[in-house]
Parts: sequence; C-alpha cells; structure tokens
Amino acid sequence: MCPAAAAAQTPGAAAPSRGQPAAERVYRHVKQAVLDRRYEGGELLTEGELAEAVGVSRTPVREALLRLEVEGLLKLYPKKGALVLPVSAQEIADVVETRLLVEEHAARRAVPVPAGLVERLTELLERQKQQAAAGDLAQVAVTDRCFHATLVEATGNRILTRLYDQLRDRQLRMGVAVMHAHPERVDRNIAEHTEILQALQDADADAAVAAVHRHVSSVRRLLHGDAAR
Repeated sequence: MCPAAAAAQTPGAAAPSRGQPAAERVYRHVKQAVLDRRYEGGELLTEGELAEAVGVSRTPVREALLRLEVEGLLKLYPKKGALVLPVSAQEIADVVETRLLVEEHAARRAVPVPAGLVERLTELLERQKQQAAAGDLAQVAVTDRCFHATLVEATGNRILTRLYDQLRDRQLRMGVAVMHAHPERVDRNIAEHTEILQALQDADADAAVAAVHRHVSSVRRLLHGDAAR
C-alpha cells in the first residue's frame, strides 16, 4: 500500500529502532541499504561487518541474511558472506512486462476518474518535484512508485493491488539505479507523470494508457542499456 503524504518515508530509511528484535533490525538495515544502493550489486557483505554496523551479535545477522536470500536480494556463501545480487536483464524484463500489463489496465479503468484520484496524484507529483529539487533520489523513487501504486489501487481490485505490491522492492531498486545512472531522467520522469495526470484530468482513457506505456517502456530501455554494459 502507498503511505499517506504526511507519513511517506522510505520504509526502513531511519535507523532501526532499538526496541525491535535484533534480527529485524539487521533485516531492515541491509534491505534498505540494498534498495537505495548503499550496498551495490556484486558487493560481498560479511556477518562481522553487519553485526558491528547494527550493534548485534552474529546470530541475528545470519537469520536476517537468510530472510533476504529468500526475497532474492542476496546469495549466501558459507564462511564468506552474502553477495548482493545485481539486477539481471531477465528480472528487468519480467518486472516491466508485469508493470505494463497491470498499469495500462489501471489507466483504462481510471476513466471515468474516481473521486479524489486526481487530487492524490497531484499531491504525489508535487512531493516528487520537491524531493527532486532537494536531490533526494531515494525518496524520488519511493514517490514515483507511490504514484503508480495509487493508480493501481484506484481500480478497486484488491487481488490486482496485492499482485502489484509484490513488485515494490524491485521497482524501488530499479528506480534508484536509473536515477543515479541517468540524473536527467528525474525531470523526464516528472514530465511523464504530468502527462499521465493530464490525460486522466481530460478523461481520455486512450491517452492515459499511451502515456503509461511510453513512461514504463522508457524505463525499460534505460535499464536494459545499463544491464548490457
């Protein structure tokens, strides 16, 4: 689900709370660092370094790393550590294909526009502009994803929304990667969101679908180009 404006933060961006179980603190620390690229794909993380960084023993570190391996973010190597898995070309293709199927459907279903949708998307677009001006690429990626999730949620299809939510971590990771590699993409991203919003305001379903298709496809081209390097 997309967070409310007042509470919108990158989940886990703040220092993990001391009140949380040790394994959960490690999990949140590592996951957030992978998503915002403080831990890059191909980087080897050791239990000792992570235990020291979070201030815990090695046992909860192992538990957290196993959980992250199941989620597909890490690959564990006994007695060596955990490798941060790079985003593969196949993963990019799979995520983009799924996004196109879901988001184009959502854009068509959004006309006639449900009450409050334009206002919510406008609010998110303004927030994204402020974050871009501040140079906070991690937060820009969060709000970018929230913009699209809000459109999907407006379908009222809970199964579709849950399916889309499963893409969240991959979308955030890819979004931050694109913005770091292509800083000019931030302004273009905002412009494309504006086009989607304008089509919805005009109650033009075909234009909204076309704008979503152009937007998601442009991200695919950039990601594929980076993955091929």
